[in-house]
Amino acid sequence: MKYVVCVPDGCADEPVGDLGGRTPLEAAQMPVLDALAARGEVGRAAVIPDGMPPGSDVGNMAILGYDPATFHTGRAPIEAAALGLRLDPDQVAYRCNLVTVGADGTMVDFAGGHPTSAQAHPVIEALQAELGGDGVAFHPGVEYRHIMVAPGEWADATCVPPHDLSDKPAVGPAGPAAPHLQRLMDASRDIVSGFGLTANQIWLWGQGFQPQMQDFSQRYGVRGALCSAVDLVRGLGVLTGMDVVDVDGMSAGYDTDYAAQRDAALAALADGTDLFLIHVEATDEAGHAGNVAEKVTALERWDELILRDLVDGLDRLGPWRLLLLPDHATPLHLKTHTPDPVPYVLVDSEHDGPGGVYSEPGVADAPVVPGHELLGRLLARD
Repeated sequence: MKYVVCVPDGCADEPVGDLGGRTPLEAAQMPVLDALAARGEVGRAAVIPDGMPPGSDVGNMAILGYDPATFHTGRAPIEAAALGLRLDPDQVAYRCNLVTVGADGTMVDFAGGHPTSAQAHPVIEALQAELGGDGVAFHPGVEYRHIMVAPGEWADATCVPPHDLSDKPAVGPAGPAAPHLQRLMDASRDIVSGFGLTANQIWLWGQGFQPQMQDFSQRYGVRGALCSAVDLVRGLGVLTGMDVVDVDGMSAGYDTDYAAQRDAALAALADGTDLFLIHVEATDEAGHAGNVAEKVTALERWDELILRDLVDGLDRLGPWRLLLLPDHATPLHLKTHTPDPVPYVLVDSEHDGPGGVYSEPGVADAPVVPGHELLGRLLARD
């Protein structure tokens, strides 16, 4: 038996006026997904436990079958793991975004104009040269997403994710560690602005100590792998001992090579991997941008470029089971995440389920399942 988990990041939404009151999932032309839903089990999952921040770190941890209420310590240490950073017990990691803050103090762009990694890395190197030391270190990541490691006593702060502040006042950190963080954010302006990018400073948030997570194969008895262009998803793979597959053409933007990610999954499964997770960021990026057309297009690319040939390829490999769901909702009108339950579909190639419609209204009356329990159900261990 082969297993596939598909994560169209942030694809769940709310009714959109430009779509005639439909959600993107309702408006997108997705015949393969429709057919899978018609033969599978469709329902609702709480991938974000009550009281936890509705981020991809929490949601993807739940999708991988680890209860975030038990294992989650923060977003940044997961991304740090993806960069090969192992934190000492007395070190805390912060996510370090390159952002654009307007002269009026408004968060203009939480992604700082989406610089390439090649453009961003010299900025992080300059930050390290000017502001690093005394336990503080800046580490280059991907595009606008980077990591700062600091002394553990700097962990006590309340920080607002920059994507929650889009077009709003850029409210800085609070709490005992806030002066340290604000000093670095303020000092970064002269450094970042000197590189001619849209970004004009850093934003520190998502802090935590590195979590201790059980090896995936020991926990579930199967060999797992994943592909994602997003460090926090890759970091979860590192922390759980899954194979993290690099894919040429894979990106965290609208231009990712969907077909290449599909082919990487099929190749790994044919080579002995039991379970493969495909994560694509494009739907979430569109949600943060409030871009209705791109969100619909990204869903349709999932259907045409991943699901269609993925199902055919799985059929050639033998029996299979597939789970598809987002890690959270990213409503277009809010431009940020919400903790609302999301639709899921679970399909078994050998046994038809009750069938249903994969959309937010289609599962509105379904009972809510804890998100971290779905992986066990996928593996038929419920």
